[in-house]
Amino acid sequence: MRLTRSGWSYGAALAILAAAAGSILWGNRHAHRDAAPAPLRQGTSMVTSRSGLRQTIALMERRLAGEPTDSEAALVLADALLRETRVSGNTGLAVRAESVLHRILRDNPADYGAQRMLGAVYLSQHRFRDAIREGERARSLRPDDDWNYGVIGDGHLELGEYDDGFAAFQCMMNLRPTAGAYARIAYAHELRGRLDAATEAMKLSTDATPPTDEESIAWHHAQLGDLYRQLGRSREAAFEYAWADHSFPGHPMAQRGLARLMEAEGDVKGAVATLEALMARTPSPDVAEELGNLYTTLGRQVEARRAFSLAEAGWRDDAPNPAQLARFLADRGQKLNEAVTLAESAVATRHDIFTEDALAWSYFKSGRLQDAVAAIKQAQRTGSRDGSILRHAAAIQQALADTAGASGARPVAN
Repeated sequence: MRLTRSGWSYGAALAILAAAAGSILWGNRHAHRDAAPAPLRQGTSMVTSRSGLRQTIALMERRLAGEPTDSEAALVLADALLRETRVSGNTGLAVRAESVLHRILRDNPADYGAQRMLGAVYLSQHRFRDAIREGERARSLRPDDDWNYGVIGDGHLELGEYDDGFAAFQCMMNLRPTAGAYARIAYAHELRGRLDAATEAMKLSTDATPPTDEESIAWHHAQLGDLYRQLGRSREAAFEYAWADHSFPGHPMAQRGLARLMEAEGDVKGAVATLEALMARTPSPDVAEELGNLYTTLGRQVEARRAFSLAEAGWRDDAPNPAQLARFLADRGQKLNEAVTLAESAVATRHDIFTEDALAWSYFKSGRLQDAVAAIKQAQRTGSRDGSILRHAAAIQQALADTAGASGARPVAN
């Protein structure tokens, strides 16, 4: 693994740890890449197994209790807290990470390590403009630090500012082809529908990740599993999920991917059992919704209603997410006026393809076909092969064709 002049090594890109705040990790990136692990500081030995992360958190907190200005302990603690957020579902840990960094910066505003990590913490809280601001501030101090370009690019991508995001990722790669750079390039390819290229880039990112970093290795292999699954390569996907689970037993990303693979192969009961276990450990509205759909397939309507209620509560109250809630309501054909309002409010601040897709679907289910056509065009602008976007686009196009056929006119997309 290469090192920057500031003495840091990189795992993969620290991007979005799905959720804002609350006691439960409510997943918030519909069909997006989840967050890659944070970096480990050179010379720092941190065990990233499930028990290792908790031990590191306890140890670093003890160090900071004795010496509140211990910057190294603060940075290792912030890293461990963000990783633990992902694998445990406790988003309060990300808030603690921010507090730890602010405490260091109050005592030493020039502490560069805390400054650069703060941008990543803001990403984890979906404070994308704040993350970009902090990334640009850190970049102005050390323009040769590739980490900052990753933070800046991540923020732009989540806001739908793809040209700026891709440009930042290319700067990161030009500076230093690390695991973090390759992971981001993989996601850039995936967003543009280049799944084969995304897979190759993610392999390079995996190869560049220290094999002793269990959580990071699990994340990478789960990502590869997702890409193989999208390509219809079930055997390779199953292998990657198994590797991820072996590296970090019960890793949420591996378990969700495995459940989706089971469902695709007709093992609905196996998928349910996998997601029920995951929901007990790391609950999220995404998992609750998937369980609701599977329960419906099995005719278990009471359990389906309960799961859907949990999903709605998650996106409505625990960590409000207007776009996800809008898509969820539109899928169910419920509260469609509210779904449109929610989606429109989301698009007012974010223009990523998944938010645009939620808007298109809400319009479509509300009978606003021409508005849906315009919105789905925006959702498809990068060429993504995301299954949800493609399904929604097909339904909208079919409705447009049916409408044109009934009137004797040719369908016209705005």
